[in-house]
Amino acid sequence: MISNDYIQSVITDSIETKQRLLATETETIMSTAQVLIQSLKQGGTILFCGNGGSAADCQHIAAELVVRLRGSVERRAIPAIALTTDSSILTACGNDYGYDEVFARSVEAYGKKGDVLVGITTSGNSPNVQKAVEKAKSQGVITIGLLGGNGGKLKNECDHSLIVPSTVTARIQESHILIGHIWCELIEEALFPEKFL
Repeated sequence: MISNDYIQSVITDSIETKQRLLATETETIMSTAQVLIQSLKQGGTILFCGNGGSAADCQHIAAELVVRLRGSVERRAIPAIALTTDSSILTACGNDYGYDEVFARSVEAYGKKGDVLVGITTSGNSPNVQKAVEKAKSQGVITIGLLGGNGGKLKNECDHSLIVPSTVTARIQESHILIGHIWCELIEEALFPEKFL
């Protein structure tokens, strides 16, 4: 039976994960935000890919950019695409080329030099995110890994890696969406400074 103590322990673990993130990753959060901002200022698009809960995070963050993050801030849409949303493309590619290629194929179609691909994976070892990163780099697309644990294989394959200091998938995902929200706030304030006077 789940107890109040158990619930408190989960919330405490989430808080402690974010405290470790605060202690170790704020400079990386800022530097990766600057990469995103620079690309957008030069006409780039942010592409997101990931599996499962990370796919949902891709869609969540892209929606905050395309639509808006804060109801009080009216601004133009910011170009962002979640490569996780088109079931026909995903299933056709999975069927014809294999699931490892589903994001790489979309990066090939949409990614252009100066864009940014954000690969979200709690382990850092998702083969289809790795393939997407490889394809992106071959096309001059900048790569950011939003990772967890020890960063996995993608830690060293991405141009920039941001690693949540936890091995618990749920805690990593909670921090990923926090990071996504921080990115969105920093992007909005950099692109539309007149809205924040």
